[in-house]
Amino acid sequence: MTTHTLGTRKEWLAARLELLEAEKELTRRSDELARRRQELPWVRIDKEYRFDTDEGSASLADLFKKRSQLLIYHFMFGPDYKAGCPSCSAIADGFNGIAVHLANHDVMLWAVSRAPLAKLQAYKRRMGWTFPWASSFSSDFNPDFSVGFSEAQQREGGIEYNYRREPPWKGAGEGTAAVATMAGTDAATFTRERPGLSAFVLEDGVVYYSYSAYARGLDGPVGHVPVARSGTARSQRGRHVVAPSRRVRQAVRASAMTAFGCRVGSQRFMPASTPASDFSSVSKRRRISMPQVGRSVRS
Repeated sequence: MTTHTLGTRKEWLAARLELLEAEKELTRRSDELARRRQELPWVRIDKEYRFDTDEGSASLADLFKKRSQLLIYHFMFGPDYKAGCPSCSAIADGFNGIAVHLANHDVMLWAVSRAPLAKLQAYKRRMGWTFPWASSFSSDFNPDFSVGFSEAQQREGGIEYNYRREPPWKGAGEGTAAVATMAGTDAATFTRERPGLSAFVLEDGVVYYSYSAYARGLDGPVGHVPVARSGTARSQRGRHVVAPSRRVRQAVRASAMTAFGCRVGSQRFMPASTPASDFSSVSKRRRISMPQVGRSVRS
């Protein structure tokens, strides 16, 4: 016999409608948080970061691939890992389809990890992924964005993650140790890498840093399959859509606009038929003049 609360259909409906009001309030609060998030001041990035990619060495600006917005998922895969973090891998399984929709709407999505590129490529082939994944092995990118730490920082209580300083390392629980084993490393080494999501903007040739989320802050944008819908709310341009005609609106919807709610930034639109592997093909992009109509996509 179940111990869960039971009721009639009428009682269920009354409770459901009450919950619906709370859900709507949460949605309104989420919209307000998205607005405040987009109003955060930008920080100009003057440091030269270099990444190893499938196409060769790249700068942070290169990762934009002609878009104006960049989302980087800090994937836990350290130099001493034998495989990617299992939780990050489960999240990244949804990136293949999402990445192309984001790219269609002026947002590039990359995963970045500290492991050497060869390790990332091998794991990427094993998992059947096609989304862009770069190695920051030879740069300070991960430490600078609080997702990669040294053994000394861990030992001495110098780790600042999710905007808080952690106490000195005292060991990990069985759960963390088990997950570390799945990644082919020990718990201490495993936890010197951390997950996160960072947003950047490219404007007039200058890269700006606009936002980062860590730990439970990732539950919204990457905790479920529809990363792009809440992920674009994390991007600086937000979820607004501009469109000059029904034809264009239909084309946008056909490329999952209603699912992903992204702004078509910088007056650019790429046809939904563009394959996921063709992020760098600028010649296939259509340019359409789009007046601002202030329309938002909502679920």
